[in-house]
Formats: sequence, C-alpha cells, structure tokens
Amino acid sequence: MATPMLAMTIRNKKTIMNENYKELFQDLCEKGHLKDTIFQNSLQAFNNFKQVAREMVEAYKDFKIENGCHPKAIFEYYDRNDYEFELRFAGDILIVALHTNVFEFSRYHEVMKTSYIKEDKDRSYCGLIQFYNFLADSIKYNRENDLGYLVGRIFVNKDMHYFVEGKKEIGLLYNNFNSAEMNMEAITNILKSAISYCVHFDLLTPPFDEVKQVSVSAMQMNSMNLRITTGKRLGFRFQGDHDEIK
Repeated sequence: MATPMLAMTIRNKKTIMNENYKELFQDLCEKGHLKDTIFQNSLQAFNNFKQVAREMVEAYKDFKIENGCHPKAIFEYYDRNDYEFELRFAGDILIVALHTNVFEFSRYHEVMKTSYIKEDKDRSYCGLIQFYNFLADSIKYNRENDLGYLVGRIFVNKDMHYFVEGKKEIGLLYNNFNSAEMNMEAITNILKSAISYCVHFDLLTPPFDEVKQVSVSAMQMNSMNLRITTGKRLGFRFQGDHDEIK
C-alpha cells in the first residue's frame, strides 16, 4: 500500500504529464470526433442515394409496363457492397461509391475563399461520394482496357451541407455550399442529373487512323474486342472533358 507521500507524488506526476499532453490530446479528441461525424453524415447520405436509386428502379418498372417500353430497355439496381452500388441502363453503368476517408479542400480551391469556410474551417473537411460512368459491355465482357469516366463527385461536411463538382449540369446546379443541405430532394435531383448525363454522353467511333493497326498478340488473345480500348468520346476532343470543373 502506497504511503500518503508516495500517493501524492504519483498524483503530481500524472497532473504534470496530463498538462504536457493536454493540447495534443485535445487535438486528437476533436479531430477524431470531427472525422467520425463527417463519415457518419456521408454514410447516411450514401445510404439515402441507395434508397432513392431503388425507388427509381421500382418506379421505372411501372412506367415500362404502362408505356410499352422495349423489353431490353432496362433500368436495374445492383448492390456491390456497403460502399458501392450500380445502376444499369441504356447500355451504361453508373457506379456510385463512397470513399471511406475524410478529405479537406485544397487551400487553392474556390470553396476555401467563401465566408462559409472562413467562419469555421472545420466545414472544409468532407466525405466523398463519386459517380463513375462505364459502358455496360465493358463490364459484361471484362474488357480491362476500356475507360470509365468520373462524371461527378459530392463532398459532404459536418453540417450535412454538400458541394458538387462535375460535368455540365451536375456541377453547375449544386455548388452553394453554404446553403445546400444534403436532403432527399437534393439526392433525387443529383442522381437524376447524373443518370441523364450518362444517357446523353454517347459513344462515338474513334478516328480511323487511331485504330487501323492491331498487334498479332491482340488478335490471338481471346478476342480483338477485349484488347482494344473503348470509351465514350475516345479519340475526340470533347468540350466537357477540357473545361475546368465548376
């Protein structure tokens, strides 16, 4: 059993140690809490995207029957894992993926210049949800050389506010970070815009001179189609691919 003097000495040492580490431990506590809050917000938003996507697919089934759509005009939902799902439609696949890490905007990003961030720098830390567009046949036939496109990405912060970067209307309509709340209406509009963009982002034939030569190995390995890179707008200048993301 420790003597009163020894017990006091131990307490004093602990007090000094805690004071030495107090600032560091406070930072660890606050940053850990911030990142967990942001991830939980992002996960909630992602799960709401899943819900809206499933509801869209169910609504399409009724529309398809009522309007006599072609049997192969599909609109299907697939749950890949806890952090990814995909929608298949009109020869396209839209993969929506939640990143498991938390990010901060670059200090040079336009968002960092807003009063919303300047008032509270913690608002610049965000979870990330990304939208990728692939050709359905690229996945179906395992064409490993084919290209997919990032058509949009959503940043969700601790306030459950969001900011979207992306192509055309996806990035242009949803960039009011200070007032844009990640609710079901916003999620529905974003998902509709992403799908619409993919539907109207068409596959064009590449220039003849770029594909006129094929190696013997490419011909001998399974199928020529598996070895030739395919992607929307491949080989063409496409204005949306060269503009700055808004």
